Amino acid sequence: MSLVAEYSVFSLLGVVGAIFANATGAGGGVVFVPVFQQIGFSPINIVATSFAIQCCGMTAGACSWWQFYRAGGKSSAQWQALPSSLVLSIPAAWCGLVMVQFAGDDIPLLNTISASPDQLHVTFGVFSIILGAMIFATVPLMKRVPSSGTLTTIDLLALPVVSFIGGAITAWLSVGVGELVAVYLIMRGFSVTMSIASAVILSAFSVWAGVIYHAFIAYSVVWEVVLFAGAGAIVGGRLARYVVLAFSPATVKVFFALWVLVLGVISLLF
Repeated sequence: MSLVAEYSVFSLLGVVGAIFANATGAGGGVVFVPVFQQIGFSPINIVATSFAIQCCGMTAGACSWWQFYRAGGKSSAQWQALPSSLVLSIPAAWCGLVMVQFAGDDIPLLNTISASPDQLHVTFGVFSIILGAMIFATVPLMKRVPSSGTLTTIDLLALPVVSFIGGAITAWLSVGVGELVAVYLIMRGFSVTMSIASAVILSAFSVWAGVIYHAFIAYSVVWEVVLFAGAGAIVGGRLARYVVLAFSPATVKVFFALWVLVLGVISLLF
């Protein structure tokens, strides 16, 4: 009973984080990281626990979005790019993520960037502010008529690069790859809903690859939190698709961008 009394509140955190993550394409770490910082988790515990919770929430969201694609989106021209975007982005994201986790100390540039893990809140704050600004920048683009949904030569070259960079950022912060890919696809004129679905599914594959290091090598996951927050994240992940379809994508994006900016500023100040 003491376990339930102490950790059950994290169930609500999991629901909220997963709804935001799967309704916008941004990883749940945008919600989990600042909360764990305030609780006093160490940087490695913050990232590891965020990864583990997202394995629950992002997987639930990815399954929900894939079901939507199979049920109706598959026949829409605007959704034709979904499978191709995943084939291009998932392997590249894995490469970026694994490179940082297993070889970051051996690469001078990466070692310099990650030399001060105690400054996670600063890195997260800066990334959140940049991410919020990028999300705001995509809002006017949502009014455009979506493209045909076919990837061009530019996309075939750019998506792996964006995903690789996003995977590397995700290894440091537990967020990054889904956000960058969603913003890229929207800016390229693809359907907002398809862009979000692609980002969610990509994030699900990425966090499962990333959690292996933390669970079996670094042993840094706080499993008591994952037990409750993960259950909540599954619920939130399943609900998120209905949130996107019930509200205007622009409304969801604006609200989330404001939320991310506020969290970024708070992270820098405290």
